[in-house]
Amino acid sequence: MKKTLAVVMAGGKGERLMPLTKDRSKPAIPFGGIYLLIDLALSNCINSEVYKIIVLPQYKSQTLMQHLEGGWNIFSTDLGHYLKISPPQMMAGEKWYQGTADSIRQNLYLIEEESPEYVLILSGDHVYKMDYARFKAYHEAHKADVTIAVIEQAKEMAGQYGILEVDKRFRVKGFQEKPKTIPGDSGHVLASMGIYIFKTGFLIDLLQKDDRSDFGKHLLPGILDTHRVMAYPYRRENKIRDMIAYTDSKGMRREKMVESIRDSGYWRDVGNLDSYWNANMDLTGVDPYFNMYGRHWPIRTFQRQYPPVKTIFARESGAKPRVGRALDSLVAHGSIISGGIVRNSVLSYNVFVQSWASVDESVILENVVVGRHARIKKAIIGKGVQIPPHTEIGYHPRQDKDRFTLTPRGITVVKREDFV
Repeated sequence: MKKTLAVVMAGGKGERLMPLTKDRSKPAIPFGGIYLLIDLALSNCINSEVYKIIVLPQYKSQTLMQHLEGGWNIFSTDLGHYLKISPPQMMAGEKWYQGTADSIRQNLYLIEEESPEYVLILSGDHVYKMDYARFKAYHEAHKADVTIAVIEQAKEMAGQYGILEVDKRFRVKGFQEKPKTIPGDSGHVLASMGIYIFKTGFLIDLLQKDDRSDFGKHLLPGILDTHRVMAYPYRRENKIRDMIAYTDSKGMRREKMVESIRDSGYWRDVGNLDSYWNANMDLTGVDPYFNMYGRHWPIRTFQRQYPPVKTIFARESGAKPRVGRALDSLVAHGSIISGGIVRNSVLSYNVFVQSWASVDESVILENVVVGRHARIKKAIIGKGVQIPPHTEIGYHPRQDKDRFTLTPRGITVVKREDFV
């Protein structure tokens, strides 16, 4: 992958993720306790041996830039490796990035300066593991000018994605407003994952000849008859090799190497609050849908300097039993479970759960205090919220709708100002 340059789109406003994006961009939203969303795409780059990366932030970028500067300064310039952060430079006029194609166009000078053979274009706010080396090999094997990663989605979900029409060889034949289903599968459509690989010369020529702003909406539909545009069936082709753990017949923990782990086909676009909650819940449980613990495909991030997690109180009987427990959950450093119980939840840094409180199926961001006897269920609790004793969140939807944000699925979202 030495001749491949990755460009990560990291400027999304994330308006459907408010209030989580009130002070930060979409790729800078916390995920899985200790990560930001952008860590997934960057980790995929490192694990795929892509060591030349340009990140394009835009809106509310301070949190993101601090995270990248603090935790991703791991590249050797002596070896020609780097991660460059390139906010809008107004190189092509007084305007912000208008779309995927426009953001690349405004930074063509960086691509021309590097002169890679291929340009890999990624989104900084998706949850997935992808071997970009396999993606590139597919692109080369099909002698494509551009290849687009695609994933099967239920037909009724088509309105949420850019939908592609392909032939039996997965050559792209159209971008559809009224999508056709996959050949031989009447229940599903092929959705663009927003991941592209281009031959560099073709990309530069395309952007110089067409000044419109978006690849999927504007540029690519116009070249289908003149150039080779391929779709990469992600779930069929992507394979992540890693160790899995299991318990043998004697009760001993063992490990074995698997050529394609279960979450090789996992992908989520964290586009709204419900999908954000779902993506975090997919990390919990005995056998999670998305596993963060792979040793050969690690997820990297900027590690905060907090002490270890602590659970206190072990009084299981008596007049006032209280036990600090976290079950089927992810709990980040600095957190203390002080006589409360946490189940099937994700807790970020420095969360304090006080005695007799319960947290179920919830995402708790950093510096939150859950007061005594409080009960929280199916909720997203924002950074710095102080939840008073005896508060109930997620148990009374009508009351929650009046006090907080309630998603279409019924997830209660609480921000700091709700308890001022």
